[in-house]
Amino acid sequence: MTLSVYLSGEIHTDWRDEIVAGCKAAGLDVTVSAPVTDHAASDDCGVAIMGAEPNKFWHDNKGAKLNAIRTRKGIQDADIVVVRFGDKYKQWNAAFDAGLASAWGKSLIVMHGPDHQHALKEVDAAALAVVERPEQVVQILTYVERGTLPG
Repeated sequence: MTLSVYLSGEIHTDWRDEIVAGCKAAGLDVTVSAPVTDHAASDDCGVAIMGAEPNKFWHDNKGAKLNAIRTRKGIQDADIVVVRFGDKYKQWNAAFDAGLASAWGKSLIVMHGPDHQHALKEVDAAALAVVERPEQVVQILTYVERGTLPG
């Protein structure tokens, strides 16, 4: 069973690489997609492609819309959506992605530390699993693919 997994959320740590490496080490049949994680490219894609904007609102609006094309496609094509909320910044876009995944009936895994537990209680309630570490995501994917528990 090939699983398509979309990795959404914070872009300032290597959690995605940890999940990809863990899946590879476990020999899982998983394809992974993600948003653009180059912060500058993500912020500036709209104006780089469609032209400069003197007003920051419209600069950000163009970028957000282009990024939404990729995000929507990734979430729609995914069997499982993993959304990570990091410690350093508030990821409003990650909350939005979790909402889309939930609304579209996608299997949702949410990842965050205990300090976000209260703030994300509604997001957590929509998830099928809430974890703190990338290796737990790999263990979930292993269980889903093979039906085996961590050894």
